[in-house]
Amino acid sequence: MNIFSAFELITPRLKLRFVEPGDAAALFHLFSDPEALRYWSSTPWLHLAQAADNIEQTLKAYRDGTALRLAMVLPDGELIGTVTLYDFDRRNHRCQVGYMLARPHWGQRYMQEALPALIAHGFGALELHRIEADIHPDNIASERILEGLHFQREGLLRERWFVGGEISDSVIYGLLRKDWEAAIHPAR
Repeated sequence: MNIFSAFELITPRLKLRFVEPGDAAALFHLFSDPEALRYWSSTPWLHLAQAADNIEQTLKAYRDGTALRLAMVLPDGELIGTVTLYDFDRRNHRCQVGYMLARPHWGQRYMQEALPALIAHGFGALELHRIEADIHPDNIASERILEGLHFQREGLLRERWFVGGEISDSVIYGLLRKDWEAAIHPAR
């Protein structure tokens, strides 16, 4: 039995759907781009088998409830990114959010469209109280996206990640359900 049953979220330009085995080539293209992964917590993929393994892990995560990854798909069927809720702490009603967008689609505000749909699902159907994000301090684009979605910068964790022989800090952002609701339904 799956903890997460398949569903879709629809935005004006995107369909957010469960990852499927046929997505391996698109995910490999996405996660093998060194520039796109510059601020990611792992190195770029080198082999298509890594995409297949990642899909298997994603399907397992749907079954055991450890992560909810959705593919960002254009109307023509092109997979251009992913958005993920993961590291669920069910007792405390919180999790983390992660996201990746293919470089040809940067600057077109797709993340500002996909993330609100995922966040609304998290605070609604999943009954979350808090969503957290962990970004590289130099990732200004991610910082702008999070702050535009009403996340609050909450701290700096020094020398948290070793990626490809380089050590980096993490900036931690948090979003509370009450702050999200106040932002989307301001007092009149």
